[in-house]
Amino acid sequence: MSGFKKAFVLVAALGLSACSNTSWDDTGAGGAGGPGGIGSNLDPASPAYFQETIGDRVLFLVDQSSLNPTAEAILQGQARWLTANPDYTVTIQGHADEQGTRIYNLALGERRANSAREYLISQGIAGSRIQVVSYGKERPLEICSAESCYAKNRRAVTVLAGGLTG
Repeated sequence: MSGFKKAFVLVAALGLSACSNTSWDDTGAGGAGGPGGIGSNLDPASPAYFQETIGDRVLFLVDQSSLNPTAEAILQGQARWLTANPDYTVTIQGHADEQGTRIYNLALGERRANSAREYLISQGIAGSRIQVVSYGKERPLEICSAESCYAKNRRAVTVLAGGLTG
């Protein structure tokens, strides 16, 4: 094998090794920095910390958009984090399980996202910092016809944007 071919194979192998084999992720949080560095889940001002420590999603019961005490506790943590990190805005994504029609689930996802939005506003976060979008049943985390999968798909996910000033 010539030197050029060896170099090409080496570069191709390195390029492929950098690829990730993870599934679609609706968090929007990418980690910058190494362990404990800026952007890691140990940095309280980082999106990774928000996602992993505070929690970026709340779950709902079947056909419900009302918040339960667990969801309220997560949203209180999100509100505290957003208050401490005013450079960030959020988009709250509303989701539903695969049961029901596409139209019904889009409306349900919107109600779920708006429930989370209204709670954050009640905790002092400016409405201008919060957008909502509904994906209905179009972006499931789990795909199966079992309650364990459905339960993970009935959610509102808070996705951070901004925070890149300085």
